[in-house]
Amino acid sequence: MSTDAPVAAPACSPAVELRNVTFGYGERPVLRDLSLDVPRGKVTAIMGASGGGKTTVLRLIGGQHRAQSGQVLVDGQDVGAMDEAQLYAMRRRMGMLFQFGALFTDMSVFENVAFALREHTDLPEALIRDVVLMKLNAVGLRGARELMPAQISGGMARRVALARAIALDPQLVMYDEPFAGLDPISLGTAAQLIRRLGQAMGLTSIVVSHDLDETFKLADHVVILGPGNVAAQGTPEEVRASADPLVHQFVRALPSGPVPFHYPAASVADDFGALP
Repeated sequence: MSTDAPVAAPACSPAVELRNVTFGYGERPVLRDLSLDVPRGKVTAIMGASGGGKTTVLRLIGGQHRAQSGQVLVDGQDVGAMDEAQLYAMRRRMGMLFQFGALFTDMSVFENVAFALREHTDLPEALIRDVVLMKLNAVGLRGARELMPAQISGGMARRVALARAIALDPQLVMYDEPFAGLDPISLGTAAQLIRRLGQAMGLTSIVVSHDLDETFKLADHVVILGPGNVAAQGTPEEVRASADPLVHQFVRALPSGPVPFHYPAASVADDFGALP
């Protein structure tokens, strides 16, 4: 039996675990001794101020980055200890919806969704066609199969990207700012799809978003990142009730608080000289 075959994790265990993870870019630390769990079969929102490490967490889970210390566990397997073949095997059980969809602009809607199936499976074209049309039907766009990305709206592009993300029937889907730039109707449609598809397919979903109201309505579990660590986590109601000053500032969209308006800089006198 191949040693690369995934070992099934207990149904009650977290789908993803970060244990004392530290990571930075060059001299800039981003995550410091970060620990959090992503419950299996639920929607977990990861939120916080810009630059707090939310997208970095997704990259660590997907193996694009490796933790400098600590462990990132997916289904109980240490991502940092995986070789290239094991990483690719793990990623086939994941779906990713990138910011603004990131569709291939020279491929039709159909070809975008079919791409992963052709790359990672040996399915015959007739079966690929059926799978693609089923996924497009699930997001309401079966009739748009022949259109090019330039011919569809931003909200439709996000839905095509979602169909592509679930093409391989993943166990885990990660969404990086799925609501950015969407009008209220498209935003509500996207949120409904994330919830409906997650329930229908038994998915574990991780949503990184700045849209507080829609994300709190969608999520079962919310994690608010502070400066490199977890400021609060729990149900949306528990997080809203948090007494942590950073969480209070974030959930109420306050301009002043622990997250400063000014990026750290030299004093005004150092930059401009003494004022007359």
